[in-house]
Amino acid sequence: WYGLSFPYFVSHLSKPCADKKSTCMILSLAWKNIWRNKPRSLIVVFAVAVGLFGGLFSSAIFIGMVDQRLSDAIRNEVSNLQIHHPGFLSNREIADTIPGAQNVLRQLRKDPRIKAVSERIKIIAMASTASGGAGVKINGVRPENEMKVTALQMKIADTSGSWFTSGRKNTIVVGQKLAEKLKLKLRSRVILSFQSVNGDIVYGAFRVEGIYKTYNTSFDETNVFVRNDDLAALAGLQSQQFHEILVSLYNDNTTDQVVDSVRNTFPHLETMGWKELMPDLGLMAEYTNAWLYIILVIILLALSFGIINTMMMAVLERTREIGMLRAVGMSGKKVFLMIMSETTFLSLTGTLAGIIITVPVVHYFQLHGLNVLMFAKGFEDIGFAAMIYPRLDADSYAGLIALVMLAALLSSVGPSRRALRLRPVEAIRTL
Repeated sequence: WYGLSFPYFVSHLSKPCADKKSTCMILSLAWKNIWRNKPRSLIVVFAVAVGLFGGLFSSAIFIGMVDQRLSDAIRNEVSNLQIHHPGFLSNREIADTIPGAQNVLRQLRKDPRIKAVSERIKIIAMASTASGGAGVKINGVRPENEMKVTALQMKIADTSGSWFTSGRKNTIVVGQKLAEKLKLKLRSRVILSFQSVNGDIVYGAFRVEGIYKTYNTSFDETNVFVRNDDLAALAGLQSQQFHEILVSLYNDNTTDQVVDSVRNTFPHLETMGWKELMPDLGLMAEYTNAWLYIILVIILLALSFGIINTMMMAVLERTREIGMLRAVGMSGKKVFLMIMSETTFLSLTGTLAGIIITVPVVHYFQLHGLNVLMFAKGFEDIGFAAMIYPRLDADSYAGLIALVMLAALLSSVGPSRRALRLRPVEAIRTL
């Protein structure tokens, strides 16, 4: 079908453009030539298709993992951006609260790009039980506001308690990793000890109300959540004093714009987007597409040697034929174009086959997910989910075709030069 339909299409396409008939004829001839030895051409097409499928699918998995990690980090850990006292992140001093926090909150809520804001008290403390102790970060939150900014309440299973719905004082929500480490269960008692604003060491007894579990075990092990008012009373802070304001946006792509806007509005405060708060994820997001092209370049480089070898063999087998074409008046330019076209058609056929295989496979797993639960513990240790949703956009496929065209052109240089070096008289005498 390919060997018949494409020349038919090319020949009809060339009818309205008589000045391009020669070029169209060469293209048609080149297409026919690559199917003269079908087994060899199909092997090359298969190799290109399988190689590109492997590269594209592995890249789609990586992109999906990064997307999910970013989504989890923004939704559960840092939100889109945070606001602090200028010295707070450096020193973690309990006295470094946000000046004029209520005015800041009012101004932020007027911005139509901002979905919600939540204020926090942040204190480094020691959590102790009869089974041991661990260093933790206490997050003093207003539960109703926190639910609008983060999705931690959704990370509490039905059998693992609730997100501050009991109404009791001095309740705490802990991560599953910390609960396992300190052998905590619902209603277990945990002692939090830390330095108050006056410099005194204070102790507070809290009851476990909920146990959450995210895909980041290090976050689960180090972060606990209590009511803002309960923590402020222990720390000696006023009810309107906070260390941190989390800001959630309607559109994640506007993060940089909102960060600049907030910095201009509150120059005396430190405003940081998620890329600055989690630079490792920012770097990962920046180089996601670069990773895709690095993989594809390596694969195409390896495949190019196979394509070059195939075309060299084709030229050697057709030495007599090429000599006759040169003898009857075909110019070296047209011979070069013919060999280059054969290489390009062979590469593009394999590429299209690879894309045809990749698109439905990626789409299926993007909808249903790729389950790697056997590696769940290892993935969660570095903050990734065990259910991966691969993703590739149209730009990735367009970039792939551009790379294949470039690789085909470079691969065609050697065989084409070989054909040009053939002398017509000597080539005709070749048996």
